[in-house]
Amino acid sequence: MSEDTERNIANIKHKLIVISGKGGVGKTTISVTLAYCLALKGYEVGLLDVDIHGPNVNKMTGLENERLTGNGNRINPLKVLHNLKVISTASIIENPDTPIIWRGPLKMKLIKQFLTDVNWGSLDYLIIDSPPGTGDEPLSVIQLINDLDGAIIVTTPQEVALLDARKSIQFAKALNIPFIGLVENMSGLICPNCNKKINLFGTGGAKKTAEDTGINFLGDIPMEPDVIKLCDKGKALTVLEKNSPVSESIMKITEIIDKYVKSQNVSS
Repeated sequence: MSEDTERNIANIKHKLIVISGKGGVGKTTISVTLAYCLALKGYEVGLLDVDIHGPNVNKMTGLENERLTGNGNRINPLKVLHNLKVISTASIIENPDTPIIWRGPLKMKLIKQFLTDVNWGSLDYLIIDSPPGTGDEPLSVIQLINDLDGAIIVTTPQEVALLDARKSIQFAKALNIPFIGLVENMSGLICPNCNKKINLFGTGGAKKTAEDTGINFLGDIPMEPDVIKLCDKGKALTVLEKNSPVSESIMKITEIIDKYVKSQNVSS
């Protein structure tokens, strides 16, 4: 970590990276709702979207048309709530359909800028949403932040997703990143007509994978059609305001994460 980066994030108590081996498992949804849930608990929270090629955090938080501002070399994050700040590459491109065609060095430079030049201020939590896989972006974050509290790995119950999740687990182990744990997302569909759970992709695979690899299993989150619609409309916060199996699962997992992080030998 450079001195400038270290100085700028010195007042961030806990830094968590959310990763997945496979795309389409709902990793960004978990990152956004986790950040919201922590903010609703009264914490000062930052949400950093380092999925440079497919940034979706702004879409889910209702900031799709917002652009970053700053003073000199300092960048002001966008605010979703008074205690929830967001930074994403979606805020620096004019047309959401424009692809960012960059190689690794440019991506690392931007991620470093987001850590070094953004006015994060004092935060209790920084949640870092990374793209799927074990490539440049999560590797850059890990190289730039030498005091990460840990990784949260998101998967779905299918074996093809669990296969890639195990790669993410080995990735974190190889880089000596502590584990917060594994989340099984899309763990069954809640039928909108009868409210019964339908196991479209099977169930229990993530728990077994966690047991086999020696990491914590944080819990499972079912699918609800209304949740998908709310996130698409930029109203992910509304997910937590509903009394539903999804909101209950997310809140329970957030509580487990918060307690686990605070139980470790880190500053609080």
